[in-house]
Amino acid sequence: MSLFFQKQLRLQSFPQGYHLVTSEIERAIPDIRQIRIGFLQVFLQHTSAGLCINENADPTVRKDFQTFVNELVSEDYPRFIHTYEGPDDMPAHIKSAFFGCSLQIPISGGKLALGIWQGIYLCEFRRSGGRRSLILTAFGTE
Repeated sequence: MSLFFQKQLRLQSFPQGYHLVTSEIERAIPDIRQIRIGFLQVFLQHTSAGLCINENADPTVRKDFQTFVNELVSEDYPRFIHTYEGPDDMPAHIKSAFFGCSLQIPISGGKLALGIWQGIYLCEFRRSGGRRSLILTAFGTE
């Protein structure tokens, strides 16, 4: 039998940076425990933040992400036109396009099938991005 579950998750407001949100996602959709084989789609409803999966143990990885990406897409790039929402806004849109707003994660035996060192990051590209909303859609077989 096919199962489908969908929940909205409003995350707390995070400062600019890369934040592990795996636990919040798992708590928000406990229904995945009913799925033997399937997927969880995580969709971020914003254009100035992103999602990715990466190292979940050493916080210096997240700091290095921030340092590198901020140097790659600098807030002081002089040719941006879309600047009326602040100097961090247009760079945030570009970073969001690079990282993307959606992830699909396998569910196996009622659990997310992430690797032992993998976690889900909310990539907050704005200095004051506010609360972010995720749509969590789990589907599969029981």
